[in-house]
Amino acid sequence: MFDSVIEFTAGLITALAQPLGSTALAIVLFTLGVRLLLLPLSVMQARAERVKARLAPQVKELRKRYGRDPGRFQRELAALYAREKASPLAGCLPGVAQMPFLMVMYRVFASSVIAGHANALLTHGLFGVPLGQQFASTVAGFGLLSGPTLVFAGLFLLLLAVALVTSRRVRRTMGEDVQPEMLRRLMPLLPFGTLPAAAVLPLAAGIYLLVGAAWMAGERAVLHRAAPA
Repeated sequence: MFDSVIEFTAGLITALAQPLGSTALAIVLFTLGVRLLLLPLSVMQARAERVKARLAPQVKELRKRYGRDPGRFQRELAALYAREKASPLAGCLPGVAQMPFLMVMYRVFASSVIAGHANALLTHGLFGVPLGQQFASTVAGFGLLSGPTLVFAGLFLLLLAVALVTSRRVRRTMGEDVQPEMLRRLMPLLPFGTLPAAAVLPLAAGIYLLVGAAWMAGERAVLHRAAPA
């Protein structure tokens, strides 16, 4: 069902790589295009977080009043958001919307054949590491302290740095009175999910994750500033 999408994406990356002289740079450009496409959803997410922060005192009051009746609390909470014409799920839209693009990127660099032809993109690389290579196979084939493994190590370090920045900003901008305690603890940990994902995905998908995570960190710095007290 997705063969035509995969074929189109592979052709687009190949076309971008020709003037750039690098398939890795083409993936960076592709990722930036995806993030620009999803920017309206990110703006919606930022607005939703501002609404949550503004409604925090009312949500706290509802929790005090109906805390022993979860069903009534959820109904009253839904009514509150309906009156404000807001959705508590709007903050999840960018993360959910970018998943199909990541899946397509994975298939482009995991498929040996695309549209009946050998996948030429698998022969392209970054610092000598094929873009379709995975971390485990790199360690098995070249050794733990080899140059190709160090390329993945550099990718992981960059992802960790971006995740730390994003996690700190999430902690500063997150409304404490809006989210349940468990969710409030979980949200700052979500940026670190790129690390295990990059460890099992092809190098090309890891580049996609890194550029996307860096974009989101900058996006959050601009759109998700903490509201003044």
